[in-house]
Amino acid sequence: MNKKLLHTEVQEFIKNYKEPISKLAFSGSRFQDISVQELMQQIESRQKVKDKLPTFFSTENIYYPPKVNLEQTSSEITAQYKASIVSGESIADITGGFGVDSFYFSKTFKTVAHYEHDSALSKIATHNFKQVGVTNITTFEGDGLASLQDKKYDVLYVDPSRRHNTKGKVFFLNDCEPNIPENLQQLFNHAPIILIKTSPMLDLAVGLRELDNVQEIHIVAINNEVKELLWLLKSNFKGTPEIKTINFNRDSTDTFDFTFGSDAEPFFSEPLRFLYEPNAAILKSGAFNLISEAYKVKKLHKNTHLYTSEALRYFPGRCFTIKSSVQYSKKEMKAAINFKKANITTRNFPESVATLRKKWKLADGGGMYLFFTTNIADEKVMLICEKI
Repeated sequence: MNKKLLHTEVQEFIKNYKEPISKLAFSGSRFQDISVQELMQQIESRQKVKDKLPTFFSTENIYYPPKVNLEQTSSEITAQYKASIVSGESIADITGGFGVDSFYFSKTFKTVAHYEHDSALSKIATHNFKQVGVTNITTFEGDGLASLQDKKYDVLYVDPSRRHNTKGKVFFLNDCEPNIPENLQQLFNHAPIILIKTSPMLDLAVGLRELDNVQEIHIVAINNEVKELLWLLKSNFKGTPEIKTINFNRDSTDTFDFTFGSDAEPFFSEPLRFLYEPNAAILKSGAFNLISEAYKVKKLHKNTHLYTSEALRYFPGRCFTIKSSVQYSKKEMKAAINFKKANITTRNFPESVATLRKKWKLADGGGMYLFFTTNIADEKVMLICEKI
């Protein structure tokens, strides 16, 4: 950690740099004892977190690690959500990293222990906690699992590294570091509650085969993109976990909860007046039949996860007015496409969006929404819609 990067004139340069980063690489550093590589790292990392970490971005004298250390860092939205689903007096973040999760845990827990095996990253986190005004986080350099020793906490939080020395990026828990399934009982010796963050790519059923004592699984999406899976484990829990989906939109939040394994008989229909597309968190959960029953909407096909109704209903996802349903034939498609641009989505359809754009000469964008899908009669159709 080069503390000369924190000098006022250097910080002003980092904050105000607007030129292409490649230009700086060729021009070199203007500051003594600061390499151009160090300047580039600070500028690139700071720019990377502008939207993801607005509190840190707007705070003076934040020291940034290399971009690779920020890839798995939680956003402030998801970190704040984590802090809302666990409680107690003390929590240990045994894979502390840059420290965003620990920062938000510090707002709801009396004490937070931040363990980080990377010495440089631990020093950076220690510095940054002071800059954001946190006084109840204690940082420890060293392997979190090994450093717990005989310590006890109310909650342990683990975000296993998804970078494997030989396999590259991984998402199965047994491939991550630390290996949580292999060390789960050891972790329960230090806290009765464990919160684990995993890759959004991890299949729920696979995760449940790897983990015991799972009480809740939280599927967290931001603007319709799943960012994290959170697994809440309790040492004495033996039942069926609850699935909690949440999608943070720009101006609203959608939630839908259910018990893992529960199902319902869906209703089916031809396209009616309105069309509904579930948000990404619900699609990840697999609750395709449950939402048909819960929101009184009908599926277009057993394998088509689009829904319809005659009367407009509240729905956790995107809602559209169906203007027309067009049979996917050359004659009918040519007659129906009297526009040059549209937003295209495919659901249970054999052709890709790229293929459809090229075939029907449609640019991206505009106010028209096209859904290429399969209806209840197993017919390929194009639904021409307007977003509500």
